[in-house]
Amino acid sequence: MSSDKTPAPERAEGLGRRPLLVGGLAGAAAAALPQGLAAKAAPPSAAANERVFGAETFTLANGMQGVVIPMRRAPVVAHMVWYRVGAADEAQGHSGLAHFLEHLMFKGTPEVPAGQFSRRVAREGGRDNAFTGHDYTAYYQQVAADRLGLVMRMEADRMVNLLLDEKDIAPERLVVIEERRQVVENNPRSRFRERLASLFYVNSPYGRPVIGWEDEIRAIDRESLLAFYRRFYLPANAILVVQGDTDIETVWRLAEQTYGRLHSAPAPLRARPQEPPALGLKRLILRDSRVREASLNRLYPAPSARAGQDVADALDVAAHLLGSGPTSILWRALVDTGLAASCGTYYNGETVDRTEFRVFAAPRPGIAPDRVEAALDEAIARTLEEGVTEAAVAQAARQLTAGAAIARDSLMGGARTIGAALAVGLPLASVEAWPARIRAVTAERVNAALRQVLVEEGSATGWLMPVQG
Repeated sequence: MSSDKTPAPERAEGLGRRPLLVGGLAGAAAAALPQGLAAKAAPPSAAANERVFGAETFTLANGMQGVVIPMRRAPVVAHMVWYRVGAADEAQGHSGLAHFLEHLMFKGTPEVPAGQFSRRVAREGGRDNAFTGHDYTAYYQQVAADRLGLVMRMEADRMVNLLLDEKDIAPERLVVIEERRQVVENNPRSRFRERLASLFYVNSPYGRPVIGWEDEIRAIDRESLLAFYRRFYLPANAILVVQGDTDIETVWRLAEQTYGRLHSAPAPLRARPQEPPALGLKRLILRDSRVREASLNRLYPAPSARAGQDVADALDVAAHLLGSGPTSILWRALVDTGLAASCGTYYNGETVDRTEFRVFAAPRPGIAPDRVEAALDEAIARTLEEGVTEAAVAQAARQLTAGAAIARDSLMGGARTIGAALAVGLPLASVEAWPARIRAVTAERVNAALRQVLVEEGSATGWLMPVQG
């Protein structure tokens, strides 16, 4: 959720489609570093021959990781600090804590009073914001390249000197509750996704909303916020990513002068409740008077990239083949036949724990929901039985990897992609080599991944429906 109160939707949609690519440090880049800095850089990866962002990395003595993505198109930079903590790291009964703290990070330190952080950034012609997910919390600024040192000093300051004054906590709690009402309670689709997630995940904290349940938001006190801040907001638990008109020597020097002066305890271990083995079929029907047309969402348990990069890559391709638009399998079965107005799939493997593979569809007006669900089931069963072809997989890989150039051209694209991957424990090199890995996916791997994931056991099917007349 954004600290400027611009909301991000829940888990599956809020963080966007699966971030495409992340960079590692190749041998040529390491050799070009000045003496003393090269030793701090990550070793080159054998898979990094095709690097998307050309990222370079270093680690400060206190454990904070730094990543630099040079981009010389304009004299601006994107500066991001990612913390390896999100809503899934909250204790049971304390939902909303990570997001609430994100809001309060803008409420001041002795050096930068409440409200002054964003004002100072704006005064320099920049912009800033923040967002919280299940697996991470991130803060960013976009400023002129010569203002990089300023935002690094301010971000390092609030990493350790946040006041968390009681006079700020009470009114900000009301802001968060109102945000929940606007983003979730007043949005039938958000309420539906929230309830479906809580049904699908039996024990995983991914079943809790990032913004939190209202009664638990109301119960958050200063002591809980302070303990959470002191435990997770540490240099060793943070990742600095800078993209734009700069270089690794400059960023490393500024990082040493700001973040490098901060003491840090070791990063805390992420010990979370895990999902039990999948069991049974779950169904949800939620009716809402504000809904005019029905929509279907189905979630299947799926492994994350941390559990196996090969399967995650195959599921990326599988999601594209199944539901990427007019040429996809589900589109031909549901939309081209006149049953559905839209359909698609979603898979995000960049998570700490087990995730989901999502299939969705919206019937055309006048089409009974059970007809659409039956056609969806038939299309999936036929795909599992017949499999996908090598030609189809090769075409999907070409379409997927064509987005690499677009990702390179975005000032925030590389910083967001790299930060998200590192924050869940994936290595830089694993995403830098993403295009090559996707092109290496075979039909055999895609078919095996689909047969592993698209099984009824443990799935959850939900319908958001109009109120019956």
